[in-house]
Amino acid sequence: MAICYCIWSNFDQLVPAITVMKPVRTKKDLQADLAQQVESFLSHGGEIDVVERGTSGLPHDKPWINPFKSADHEKSQSRTPVPEVLAAIDSRKQKRNKPVPKKRQPEKVWIYDDFGEPVRWVWKDGS
Repeated sequence: MAICYCIWSNFDQLVPAITVMKPVRTKKDLQADLAQQVESFLSHGGEIDVVERGTSGLPHDKPWINPFKSADHEKSQSRTPVPEVLAAIDSRKQKRNKPVPKKRQPEKVWIYDDFGEPVRWVWKDGS
């Protein structure tokens, strides 16, 4: 239980109110409830059938039904070729020009002596 303070219209009075929190169900509680329900089912005359692994629940004499078809007699419609419509759409597309590379800024290049020591730097064009 948690104690919560409720504020009424009179702000100088705080009245404690007890709230009942919903208990948290653990995995162990859920397993115990399930075991109790199974035991109750069996004690009232219920039976549990053992089914082999991999057995399908669909009937074998009836083929699988495609959920995208509304009826068995419905066949797929033939498609109408529309090359002129596709050509018109393609002609409206704008051809993209290759982006023009920006001119690079000059960069600082170090000049080294014979022993690998930097002597000075110069600016080199970035082109």
